[in-house]
Amino acid sequence: MKSLSDTYVLKSGTKMPGYGTGTYGLKKEQDCRNSVSWALQNNVRSIDCASAYKNEHWVGEEIKNSGIPRDELFITSKVWNAQQGYEETKTAFYQSCEKLQTDYLDLYLIHWPCPKAERYTDTWKAMIDLQKQGKIRAIGVSNFYIEHLEKLIEETGVIPEVNQIEYHPWLQEEALIQYMREKQIQPESWSPLVRGKILQEPVLLQLAEKYHKSSAQIVLRWNIQNGVIIIPRSSNLSRVKENMDIFDFSLSEDDMELIHGMQNGYRNGFDSNEYHFDANYKEVARQ
Repeated sequence: MKSLSDTYVLKSGTKMPGYGTGTYGLKKEQDCRNSVSWALQNNVRSIDCASAYKNEHWVGEEIKNSGIPRDELFITSKVWNAQQGYEETKTAFYQSCEKLQTDYLDLYLIHWPCPKAERYTDTWKAMIDLQKQGKIRAIGVSNFYIEHLEKLIEETGVIPEVNQIEYHPWLQEEALIQYMREKQIQPESWSPLVRGKILQEPVLLQLAEKYHKSSAQIVLRWNIQNGVIIIPRSSNLSRVKENMDIFDFSLSEDDMELIHGMQNGYRNGFDSNEYHFDANYKEVARQ
């Protein structure tokens, strides 16, 4: 990626921006509205949402208020765990569209595999059908491991176009990324900055000084140079602008390797095999 407007071409031919803004954790109305509005005002055109975030209606209103033509935007949402299943997924999809004030999505993802519930293949079949009907331009998954991806492919023959995963210098998922490259599944990172926890790492501070950038910008640039889509979010205008200011420098190969050496397996979110439903479809999360 050389600029904010650069895109990746997915298997369906859909062009997906390499940089977007996330909306996770924006539970206060004004924070959510500001974050989306500021991103759009600063030429970000990809917005990542999910029904679980419970803010799609605010996102939809800010998109409408922006006046930006729908075909210039790339809107992603996700079907939540409790909504999985064939008919349930279709219902969830239309609910998200209604809140986002759009009649189609550019990308729809299964939020978590929840393998013990054994519903994600039925969910995937519904998404395949919605894509065939022209309701979704590209379909993918989130937080899927190799075994979950293989099961989807084996049962449907349809390979996800995107897998949005926890990915950062502490958790580089090399085997999973290699598998995705072989299958032409585009990696996308959620929480690339580990919610700020990683920003005081000595290696990053050293590189920030060297490149006259912040440690956050170093991490985001590292993601981009690894061919991973990023969706940082902030409800602070200066941070929104700072996160975008990563296209005027490149990390050297040696410095990329320095960051590569930070891998320690730290996972900020849940293990996808331990995030599931119990017999009554109540969510159970264990780490």
